[in-house]
Amino acid sequence: MGTMKAFTTPGVGRTEVIDKPIPTPGPDDVIVKTTAALICTSDVHTVAGALPVEAGRTLGHEAVGVVEAIGSNVTGFTEGQRVAVNAITPCWECRYCQTGYTSQCGGPLGGYQYTAQRDGNMAEYFVVPKARGNLAPIPDAITDAQAVYACDMLSTGFMGAEHCYLRLGDSVAIFAQGAVGLSATIGATLLGAARIFAVEAIPARQDLARAFGATDIIDFTQGDAVEQIRAATDGEGVDAAIEAFGFPQTWEACLRVTKAGGRVSNIGYHGENPNPLPVPLDAFGLGMADKSIHTGLCPGGNDRMQRIFALIGTGRFDPTLMTTHTFGFDDVEKAFELMRTKQDGVIKPLITF
Repeated sequence: MGTMKAFTTPGVGRTEVIDKPIPTPGPDDVIVKTTAALICTSDVHTVAGALPVEAGRTLGHEAVGVVEAIGSNVTGFTEGQRVAVNAITPCWECRYCQTGYTSQCGGPLGGYQYTAQRDGNMAEYFVVPKARGNLAPIPDAITDAQAVYACDMLSTGFMGAEHCYLRLGDSVAIFAQGAVGLSATIGATLLGAARIFAVEAIPARQDLARAFGATDIIDFTQGDAVEQIRAATDGEGVDAAIEAFGFPQTWEACLRVTKAGGRVSNIGYHGENPNPLPVPLDAFGLGMADKSIHTGLCPGGNDRMQRIFALIGTGRFDPTLMTTHTFGFDDVEKAFELMRTKQDGVIKPLITF
């Protein structure tokens, strides 16, 4: 068994690339040789201490590659095959999984194993647990640089739109147009929203939001976003709102901008805010405005991934428009620092191996 390079966190606020043994598969596992990966803002939150992990844990949960080794119980894959795994890798056997809450496998957020419970996949090789359910073949029609977006950003963003329970012709406000917010914009477009308000101040992200289907750009530096949206909807507000930023202010704005009977879908990461999220009673109709709040964690699994691949492969959208920078794995620490500081117009940095 040889060694590999892995991008790890030795402690809060620190990262480093170290040598680790190349993993070997258990009976239900597949080992993947990494070809491409993305750095996520969640990795930044983890290094900042929002998620406690043991020293030396490998970071990363958005990676694709080729099959290197196959466990004895795994069928349907061949060595050298291009494959992808979602950020969420449930067991598919526990009560949570069997009742449809696979992202909560074993308990709250339990499906999020990479980095949180086991080494992540920002490494030259990584393990896919329960591979028959969690590993997906990448079609020849799409590139690794496209496929890697299905691992988290697209699946999460689409979930945000799905949890709005949109009907054809509905209106939706999406607060923030980072990669996950842009993915929610794509999802709302695919689900038939007639009017999509993208709340974003950065011009390049505004342009991407338009390219992905946003009909109205709301620049919060030009005035209160809720008031702007209400003015554009004759004072009524929108049918649904998506919180894609993870800030108390945008959470509250989602409650305020939705009309009675509206739906709020949260996909933002609130891990670094130590205080409870506010629920303004006037916006909530004193608890009686028929508003609903739906939270969720990136859905995973072979079927979910293949459905997203089908959308990419038929040209419905190109996720690589969100790739603003490309680094080799030797420069992964530079890429992480760029993601941490959000400098140079970064949205998503692609790491090639």
